[in-house]
Amino acid sequence: MLKYKTLFILLNLNLQLMAQQTYLALGDSYSIGEGLKIEKSWPFQLVKSLNSKGFNFDSPNIIAKTGWRTDELIQAIDEKLDDEKQFDLVSLLIGVNNQYQEKSLGQYKREFKELLETAILKSKHKKKGVFVVSIPDYGVTPFAKEKEKTNAIEDLKRYNKFAQKQCQKYGVAFYDITELSAELSQNDDMLIEDRLHPNAKQYGAWVDSFLGNVLEQMNNE
Repeated sequence: MLKYKTLFILLNLNLQLMAQQTYLALGDSYSIGEGLKIEKSWPFQLVKSLNSKGFNFDSPNIIAKTGWRTDELIQAIDEKLDDEKQFDLVSLLIGVNNQYQEKSLGQYKREFKELLETAILKSKHKKKGVFVVSIPDYGVTPFAKEKEKTNAIEDLKRYNKFAQKQCQKYGVAFYDITELSAELSQNDDMLIEDRLHPNAKQYGAWVDSFLGNVLEQMNNE
């Protein structure tokens, strides 16, 4: 009897390991990889890296669109997601368009908090299955220099500081890629043709910078 019970436990464990895992990426142009095939976006690159480490993630469910602000992402989540559906992993990267469109910091604060709470609710593992990526520094790009938006980083520092504090408050992982993006985005070899958005190589560098942390999150769930 004990032998059969042990076999059942092992079979159940194997089924759990083989079960597909799900990932929800919430954001804007950075999460869909503007100007690239979707497979080159950083959420897809993250899934590829996780699966190479023994996980079994399905293609990410990305709710994002170029130009979206926090309020537009909230509306899209309400329209596109089943209230009961949850995911093994949830990420959030949003806010650059609030800053670019000169919306108030107060609006961002209110709506980011709502989005962070939504991300936690959508996670099967609550806060342990969620991470936030900082807003990259687009102020160093050739596009920003042409549009005289080189002071964007001062605004974005305030946005990212608030997001990081909220993550600390809720116990959610916060991965800061802002300095990395500033370093890489000065080089046209790391941007697509619009000279603003990252290319696949830069997104790969983002993923490399926080992959170890995500792996630790997944292993501790």
